[in-house]
Amino acid sequence: MGTRATYCSAPRKGDGRVDVEKLIDELVEVGANTYSFCIHAQATDWEDLKLILPKARAKGIRVWASIVPPSESPPRTKSYAEPFRLDYERWAVEFAKLSLSETNLVAWSIDDFTHNLKFYTPAYVANMLEAQRRINPRLAFAPCCYFPAITPKFVTNYCSQIDGILFPYRHESAGANLKDASLVEPELNKIKAAVGPWLPVILDIYASAHSKLGATTPEYVEQVMIAGRRAANGVMIYRHQDPKANAEKFEIVKHLFNEWKKEER
Repeated sequence: MGTRATYCSAPRKGDGRVDVEKLIDELVEVGANTYSFCIHAQATDWEDLKLILPKARAKGIRVWASIVPPSESPPRTKSYAEPFRLDYERWAVEFAKLSLSETNLVAWSIDDFTHNLKFYTPAYVANMLEAQRRINPRLAFAPCCYFPAITPKFVTNYCSQIDGILFPYRHESAGANLKDASLVEPELNKIKAAVGPWLPVILDIYASAHSKLGATTPEYVEQVMIAGRRAANGVMIYRHQDPKANAEKFEIVKHLFNEWKKEER
């Protein structure tokens, strides 16, 4: 079964807590079989993850937990991923413990992992994942890895340790932009050739704007999704689209995910 996922931007209540019922309803409507919850927006996100998991499991939806690296933490940003902040071995252990009881917590990820390799040395990652796998070896670690960073050295140092790659497509092999979908398959094929057939690659698609590369069009999102389904092991939409504020993109994701869902039956 291919991954059909959305990422982050869960609907919130007035107090900042996740509107869990609304989130699950939207995931069901859009045809997602996976949701990646980013623990960063509020100090209560860790507790909200625990509320999301059983509701998602009841609808057959798998969950990833995503946390931010040092480059997206103080002093560069206002807030940490709470409550364990930059203690990634503790995060690994706590995710593993949670996944034993909440069995639809199938993976965890670190955003912008390859921007922070001076921190995430091979030895650090080995210790972090050893701690996790002592508790639950079935929980996958699939960090966010950008095209220029997936070098032979990266493959040697990391690909025997990780369980998958979340690959944000930005046309980086020929000038970064969020307008041209033509290199989705060539870049995915290069990555898969480099890392080997045993390592799943999930394509991360910018439906929401990037801070430097700007916004995407609905047509672009559709093109990248279709190409990604051909070449990747799954598709994740960055970010979860609001059905009212981002109606056109929401409908595109909904149409394609539900079409793919029918084909997989």
